[in-house]
Amino acid sequence: MEQLKKVISEELRARVLVDALPYIQKYYNKIVVIKYGGAAMSDPALKEAVMRDIVLLSLVGIKVVLVHGGGPEINSMLKKLGIEPKFVGGLRYTDAQTMEVVQMVLAGKVNKDLVSLLGQSGGKALGLCGMDGRMIEAKKLEGDVDLGFVGEITDVNTEPILDALQNGYVPVVSTIGIGEDSTLYNINADTAAAKIAAKLNAENVILMTDTRGLLRDKDDEESLIPVVQVSEVPKLIKEGIIGGGMIPKVDCCVEAVRRGVKRAFIIDGRIPHAILNEMLSSEGIGTMVL
Repeated sequence: MEQLKKVISEELRARVLVDALPYIQKYYNKIVVIKYGGAAMSDPALKEAVMRDIVLLSLVGIKVVLVHGGGPEINSMLKKLGIEPKFVGGLRYTDAQTMEVVQMVLAGKVNKDLVSLLGQSGGKALGLCGMDGRMIEAKKLEGDVDLGFVGEITDVNTEPILDALQNGYVPVVSTIGIGEDSTLYNINADTAAAKIAAKLNAENVILMTDTRGLLRDKDDEESLIPVVQVSEVPKLIKEGIIGGGMIPKVDCCVEAVRRGVKRAFIIDGRIPHAILNEMLSSEGIGTMVL
């Protein structure tokens, strides 16, 4: 019986590899930008699965760029330093003191931890920050409310990223922008991933979230909408199907696709190996924006 189970397991493993081959060939030597955050970033088992997915993709010739957030880590460090996190209308307010913590946590601890984890999983990674080579140029975000040192991207210099990819590294990018006067800005990681993907002419951009994807009924995870055309988005927003925190994520996907990225995905980072399931299978597990 044990021998039979072993044979079945080996056959299944071989079948999975054969089924994945067309997708590996499709993405070979192409750039894929992954925005990493949410539960997949805080749960150790999920974090390990993500690192292994990225290393596997890299080893089969897919050029992965990892863009990360770090909201919970920033909040944790602020509390350790006795600084109360500030929010305005549900959005983080970044004063000068908070910006120093953002820089320390994102460009320091979080970024280097991810580089180390990818190395432990057998990959080669290089930590980058938006300040490096003025990679992410930004200006103060203007809106209905003042959010302090929160920025919007004005340009992306892809040279540091392309240099890392050319030398076989996975670039791990922390999303801190730099202004014309060298002022630093806190940049939304979803937005940064979409802008970077567009400037790189990436094949895909993948946003990892804590939901199945875009749901027709937000209270029913079985109501997943697997494919959305850019032209459908205004109607879905008007109907309230796209609402709340999903609006900026879908907007990022729409902008990326309009700027030349082939596909944008919103996937559930709570599912182990969600990246491989989305990229290397015909079914997929999230919402694809075309």
